[in-house]
Amino acid sequence: MQTLWSAKTEIDDIAKKLNSSLYMDFRLIEEDIKGSIAHVKMLFSKNIISESDENLLCTSLSALLEDVKSGRVKISDIDAEDVHSFVELYLTDKIGDTAKKIHTARSRNDQVALDMRLYLKKEIIHIIDDVIEMINVFVNVAQKNIKVIMPGFTHLQHAQPVLFSHYILSYCFMFKRDIDRFLLSLLHTDVSVIGSCALAGTGFDIDRQFECRELHLGEVCLNSMDGVSDRDFAIDFLSAAAQLSMHLSRMCEEIIIFSSTEYSYITISEQFSTGSSIMPQKKNADIAEIVRSKSATVYGNLLSMLVLFKALPLSYNKDMQDDKKFVFDTVDTLKLILPSFYKMVETIKVNKDKMRQSAELGYLNATDVADYLVKKGIPFRDAYKISSQIVFYAQGLSVKLSDLKLSDFKSFSPLFDDDILSFIDIENCVNRRKSEGGTSAISVKKEIRELKRYVKKIKKKQEMRHECLV
Repeated sequence: MQTLWSAKTEIDDIAKKLNSSLYMDFRLIEEDIKGSIAHVKMLFSKNIISESDENLLCTSLSALLEDVKSGRVKISDIDAEDVHSFVELYLTDKIGDTAKKIHTARSRNDQVALDMRLYLKKEIIHIIDDVIEMINVFVNVAQKNIKVIMPGFTHLQHAQPVLFSHYILSYCFMFKRDIDRFLLSLLHTDVSVIGSCALAGTGFDIDRQFECRELHLGEVCLNSMDGVSDRDFAIDFLSAAAQLSMHLSRMCEEIIIFSSTEYSYITISEQFSTGSSIMPQKKNADIAEIVRSKSATVYGNLLSMLVLFKALPLSYNKDMQDDKKFVFDTVDTLKLILPSFYKMVETIKVNKDKMRQSAELGYLNATDVADYLVKKGIPFRDAYKISSQIVFYAQGLSVKLSDLKLSDFKSFSPLFDDDILSFIDIENCVNRRKSEGGTSAISVKKEIRELKRYVKKIKKKQEMRHECLV
């Protein structure tokens, strides 16, 4: 293995293997090359290297970048310690000692911190794109089923009737907050740390703002020790990813329940379900189960990163070499499960009649009976007691509240009138809830308008972010 450092005694072979990170950080080679090009341009702008050196280095780095993108350069081409060594040693083989000048006024400590930021900035933007698409899918499903009534649950017990569209849009507002959290992590990621060097900055007259502009980053970090030791931006990303995966997992649990034989509220497309190797009739919600399980992977990566940095002294320590695997694994996981999840939801068949039938059971309109009496002037707590007595009465007869006669209601309170049966009709129960954020069709349409407005605003900003990617 070739290294950029020397020692009096050759490092042990097994220790070399432990020390090497190339197998992991080779993924950052494009970011490393782009960072090196910006650095070379800056060195020339400050007369630290000559114009001929700049031309040779930039041309060679650009050629290497093209070879990497095309797959002509592979990890096995150079036996290097890490990706930074790989790039420098590869260039040295191609153009000689001039290649060694690219390490002037920088360290692998600030290189890797820069590479991680450039990489994660790109991936966060792409993940936000996926979450936006997921919101669009959910809004479309809601619009197609805007008047479908289903039971709403608390404690997994039938609670009150709601619109299916209201239910599914509730996840959109979770995803909206997820985007906001990714945007915060993006803000903390969009920082140039190059020029921090090993930890103390450099004695060369460099221009850190130049490199920041070249790399389309938002700002320059103002403390070199923080620059090389900070991974808060990665922890922010992992935290946002953990909450997003939790939201996906929650809905996957409901998809699994709602698609079961006992519920049959929805039918999952065969594109996103699997069969049994022994039971021909089975149709398993395996994709939903896998997405649900992946939340454990993302949680584990967040916890591992937090433990990795617990009590880690300033500034750079080799422990930090492991940060990449937690970030890479989370990025890969999200990029796999997000499109699988929203395409599964997009192809779900909503069994409207079954949902409606279920909403008619379980006395979901009992609260409306109490509300009716409150409108007649009875305090809610007293109205609640009367409503519960009526429910017990109906249960004893094994009938729905809507099957009771006016005389039955009047036996509990003389304030009940002819309009009680209309008042507790399931559809009326739903559409009466016009309070802001309620489950009525009017409220749901407002939710859809707000989500469309939000998506339009975010997509416009996303276009600008894509343009600023290096």
